[in-house]
Amino acid sequence: MFVNVSNIVPVSRASRNFSEVAHLAEKTGEVWLFKNNRPKFRLVDVESRPEIEMTDAEKIEFVARRILKEYRSDFLELAK
Repeated sequence: MFVNVSNIVPVSRASRNFSEVAHLAEKTGEVWLFKNNRPKFRLVDVESRPEIEMTDAEKIEFVARRILKEYRSDFLELAK
């Protein structure tokens, strides 16, 4: 496993400033989040990494499912 050291971010920093880490992932394609000096998570920009290929329809469905799950009760209330 090759990890570019400029793409390593401590989990604590990511939790304090996620937008900065997300911007880095968007710029570089991925960011490795380390906890206790070991790789724990990998944040990947799904649009720039070839190993994660999704059509636009799949991306929309993914986001729509997340929104519907989170706001289900609100949507049910609006449907009344």
